[in-house]
Amino acid sequence: MPSVPSIRTPESSSASPSTTPRQPSERHRCSRPSWGPMWQGVVTTWWPTVPFSTPTPSTYEPSRYEHLVPDMTGKHSGSLPVASLPRFFSPSAASTYDKCPRRWKHRYVDKLPDPPGVSALVGTFSHRVLELLCGEKPSLRTVDRARELARQVWPSISAHRDYRALNLGAEAERKFRWRSWNAIEGLWGLEDPALVDVRSTEQSLTSEVAGVPFRGIVDRIDNVNAGLAITDYKSGKAPVPSRRSKALSQVLLYAAAVEADTGERPVQVRLLYLGQEAVEETVTEEGLNEATGGLASSWASLETDCSSGRFEVRPGPLCGWCPYVEICREGRSEVVRRVEAGRMRKDAPAREALGI
Repeated sequence: MPSVPSIRTPESSSASPSTTPRQPSERHRCSRPSWGPMWQGVVTTWWPTVPFSTPTPSTYEPSRYEHLVPDMTGKHSGSLPVASLPRFFSPSAASTYDKCPRRWKHRYVDKLPDPPGVSALVGTFSHRVLELLCGEKPSLRTVDRARELARQVWPSISAHRDYRALNLGAEAERKFRWRSWNAIEGLWGLEDPALVDVRSTEQSLTSEVAGVPFRGIVDRIDNVNAGLAITDYKSGKAPVPSRRSKALSQVLLYAAAVEADTGERPVQVRLLYLGQEAVEETVTEEGLNEATGGLASSWASLETDCSSGRFEVRPGPLCGWCPYVEICREGRSEVVRRVEAGRMRKDAPAREALGI
């Protein structure tokens, strides 16, 4: 049987996370600006009492980047400089493009900052701890061991510039830690990790999927009775039943990439919404075709946009959470309209950014 090339397996992982510096994974390089040596210098401390220095202000200053986006308020603001296609298309990049092509351009072509918020950093923290946990021998995958790993990882989180840029007060920091821990501990409500036959963790995938140069990182590839299972952790809210098919497209793309790399088709895909529920699906030809067809369609549309220089704006409720709302005429108008109609959440960052 062809084997999946492993980045990290329980058998091969013998170094302690507290003594071996870890470079940022492809997940972080693909999905957001480079984390730098985020995991280096991890030390053991009691959870979670590590103080940090004066917060660094956010690097996102819209006025600094307006000159990169021509005709911001003009009649033809949708016409932007011609862009080159990316070397690879990741699920996160495809999702960003599908939601709003203009936002994709600002992030991946203009390279404007897109700093992670609290939810994204909670996900980073919990994912890292669970990655380390599943690299342990099965008998060591306990809640107590997860707590130890969380203590070891915490200093690198709290000291990182993206976390410090959040400028959290003592109470907000306490809530951040508890939210992260609840996500980590929530794994045991979905499965017993000691019983999981982990094939690899943080598996890098680079292949051609439906004619698209694809790159992604799988949280876990497991051995199950019938073959391989693709498992991905989610720290956000589980989707309603009507949106589960869309949510599963990411792990189905991973399954397609594994098959393209190894010739072995995974038999199951799983989304573990930590502390909530597991969303699972058997891999079928129909499901793979739907997911890969969507990726190919997005890629074809992106090719057209890169050739023409026109990247459509798709205003909607997510404008309230877009880091580029201050340099997007349509986005600003959408936020104002929704605020006036009472249809924009009070915690939407765009309200503060626009002073409304």
